[in-house]
Amino acid sequence: MPALGADMEAGTIIEWLVKPGDAVKRGDIIAVVDTEKATIEVEVFETGIIENIVVPEGEKVPIGTVLALIGGAGAAPSELKAKPAAPPSAAAPVTVVARPVAAPRAAAPIIAPIPRPPAAAPGRLRVSPLATRIALELNVDLAAVSGTGPHGAITRADVERAAAAKAVAPAPPTALAPAAAEEIAPVAPEARKPALPVRPAVAPAERRASMRKAIAAAMARSKREIPHYYLATQIDMSRAMTWLANENLRRPVTERILYAALVLKAVAIAVHDFPEMNGFWVDGAFRPSDAVHVGVAISLRQGGGLIAPAIHDVNQKKLDEIMANLSDLVKRVRAGVLRSSEIADATITVTSLGEQGVETVFGIIYPPQVALVGFGKIVERPWAVNGMVGARPVMTGTLSADHRASDGHRGALFLAAVERILQEPEKL
Repeated sequence: MPALGADMEAGTIIEWLVKPGDAVKRGDIIAVVDTEKATIEVEVFETGIIENIVVPEGEKVPIGTVLALIGGAGAAPSELKAKPAAPPSAAAPVTVVARPVAAPRAAAPIIAPIPRPPAAAPGRLRVSPLATRIALELNVDLAAVSGTGPHGAITRADVERAAAAKAVAPAPPTALAPAAAEEIAPVAPEARKPALPVRPAVAPAERRASMRKAIAAAMARSKREIPHYYLATQIDMSRAMTWLANENLRRPVTERILYAALVLKAVAIAVHDFPEMNGFWVDGAFRPSDAVHVGVAISLRQGGGLIAPAIHDVNQKKLDEIMANLSDLVKRVRAGVLRSSEIADATITVTSLGEQGVETVFGIIYPPQVALVGFGKIVERPWAVNGMVGARPVMTGTLSADHRASDGHRGALFLAAVERILQEPEKL
């Protein structure tokens, strides 16, 4: 079970997308896990054959629990198939399905879960990310679908049956009888599961309250354990904004770049010379990360909270790729469709409240990360250049950093590097 949130202690297997005997390769989605923050697609980071599913659908287990066993292609089934708790042996190579993290983490990234019973609380609609995507494609109302997965979770098969029933005999938009779906699109006996009652979506107020509790736990832990220090600087954005405006004139509207892509790339480049800003504080020591995976703070709809999934290898990507990744990430966060690596891999986080009219933001670090960079809105300010004063677009950049991993001197140099990089946007 991968760690998918700061202080996360357990997760529930909602759906297995593989079965024993299936071949898998690195990057395949093999399972869907439910956490307090979101429903997450779990990737596999080994190539081989699924030997055994250790944890069944519907079971809640602590992080680090073996979920399934994988053997090399063509290998005989491991002895661990009959003894899931035994350690792997050299003669029978196996691996935990959960994604191995880039650095050892005593604490997981972002949001702490709220303890709850194994069964879903009444009122919460549980839907796998795959089912969510298919429902959007087929125009199926999830509130009208009867889930046959663990604890009433809606799976891909449930959505496809509902879509088939809708195509043959359209029902009122408020409901689709589970019995009708079964009659129109029957499933094989071996695949049939007892249908459970439809669970209506959770009330917005209840969902917000639950999310706020989770965020409060994670942020309280961060402020309690991490000795933060804060720095701020004003950045002249005239060159960046002029270059961006000219660049976007040459592009179709759908391919235009926002200044958010510029600041993400600038931060990713700057940490190359300041590795103490990019990594994790684990077991009383700083562990730098060779990769630069930038977490992007994204607000959920209707005040539902905040999540900061990662865009991978930002320092190696062009602005077009970063912009496409950012747009895709925002859509999937708000649709509840994320991958485990996007939740667990961020090595440094960027937050911006400029679109909300905020000029300065000092963020709280997401443990076990050691730095968070904030950007406010771009405003016109009097600015002196070569003895001449004029109005310039200015943005405030801030740094919240862990004093155990770096100090104010290095933090100031890091912010200066971000500013310097933004003065040459054509090189990004």
